[in-house]
Amino acid sequence: MSEQQPDTNAAPATQTPIISIRNAGICYRPLRNLFNRKMKEVWALRNLNLDLYEGEKLGILGRNGCGKSTLTRLIAQIYAPDEGTITYHKKDIHVELLSLGIGFESNLSGRENAILSGMLMGKSRKYMISRLEKIREFSGLGDFFDLPVYSYSSGMAMRLGFSVAIETAPDILIVDEVLGVGDQVFMEKSSKALKGKFQGNRTVILISHSPHKIKELCTRAIWLERGAILAEGDPGKVSDHYLQNVHLYAH
Repeated sequence: MSEQQPDTNAAPATQTPIISIRNAGICYRPLRNLFNRKMKEVWALRNLNLDLYEGEKLGILGRNGCGKSTLTRLIAQIYAPDEGTITYHKKDIHVELLSLGIGFESNLSGRENAILSGMLMGKSRKYMISRLEKIREFSGLGDFFDLPVYSYSSGMAMRLGFSVAIETAPDILIVDEVLGVGDQVFMEKSSKALKGKFQGNRTVILISHSPHKIKELCTRAIWLERGAILAEGDPGKVSDHYLQNVHLYAH
């Protein structure tokens, strides 16, 4: 199988990146199996180079297992690279990865987790307390807001995480489109709030399987496949390149 040539379109030369990833790799090293045989190493990312620019809306397009989640966890400093480097050119960058209750303390209430999450993103306790009622109202958790997070469903944890992220306004918001959960009212409300972020000056990263969403919301896109960037640049061109060639990587 011949590898497709990237459809590149570099960012304007006047822009300075806020994050630079150079030759980065992340390797998963499984433990030995039941027969005491060493399992093969799996590189989720390998030789990856990417710059992220302030205020841009970056779409990450790719199939399941292509390395999208690993890349966003690298950007969010949840994972460290096994090889290569990731450089933050701006001090105290706060990245929020909108995932299923990532980082929540299960024994603490939704209210306490909201305060803690905000403080971990650099907000003061006083500021977070002032935003609690809005977080509670937006999440729609009602009385569950004061109950331990271990009593939440995955959808409730996601709603809490989304509501905290919207109110704390991190420097970089990472959104996984497939995590849309909740009833129709919440989904419409969260969709409207997200579109506001894409129209504002915050940096947003959208993980998606949908070329349509990438074209609609993003200013730049990458196609990630088997831990490598196959195309980068204009969302329309990258999406079209993906649709035309993704079948070559289906097996």
